[in-house]
Amino acid sequence: MKILAVGDLVGESGVRKLKEMLPNIRKEKQIDFVIVNAENSAGGMGITTKIFNDLKSLNIDVITMGNHTWGKKDIFTFIDDPKILRPANYSRGVVGKGHNIYECKNKKICVINLIGRTEIGVQSDNPFTKVDDIISETKDKADITIIDFHAEASAEKIAMKYYLDGRVTAIYGTHTHVQTADEEITKKGTAFISDIGMTGPTNSVIGMDVAASVKRFVTSLPERYKLAEGECMFNGCVIEINEETCRATSIERIYIK
Repeated sequence: MKILAVGDLVGESGVRKLKEMLPNIRKEKQIDFVIVNAENSAGGMGITTKIFNDLKSLNIDVITMGNHTWGKKDIFTFIDDPKILRPANYSRGVVGKGHNIYECKNKKICVINLIGRTEIGVQSDNPFTKVDDIISETKDKADITIIDFHAEASAEKIAMKYYLDGRVTAIYGTHTHVQTADEEITKKGTAFISDIGMTGPTNSVIGMDVAASVKRFVTSLPERYKLAEGECMFNGCVIEINEETCRATSIERIYIK
């Protein structure tokens, strides 16, 4: 089985890039299951009803979110759709689901969305203890467990790798919009990469307009961020899983300009 995880869609141009690239990648890599992080898909912050429906029309299996989950109020009209996940370690009682179980090739796949707590600017519960609870709850219900850990700090993501090593099938990071080169299969069979990058404007500062971003850093004055324009890159990774053992056998980065 092959699972494609697509890095943070940034703006409507990122959504268009996904539409352009996904059919060929799905065919070329023989993809069985697709997870897309879409928390920046609407103007760089949140997701709208139109984008959500566009993504569903592409036969995407799971849409994950992050620190901008509530960036567009549209989300409250479809947050209970089984295809969309918000971070599981948001406060108890928050609407939506942080994990769900899906079926593919006669296997049950549990997808978990978590958010980090280091330098991310969002109040949340402990992702380490929360994921323990979810794994205990789903251990007899799922064959494969995949985690999108939406976090700023590489250290927090790497710590999660060691914490869950051998207990889940794969952990990949999102949020920084910069793809890392540390993909690996651990000795215990867990696929890991600190960040899978973004699908959005290539000539940008993590998706944002270069001039506006540079001005903020040079002057230290408030400057409204705006999305960059122009050509886009496609970032993600493909995780191959042995269907008998349900362990990851390979992880491949995808970086297409």
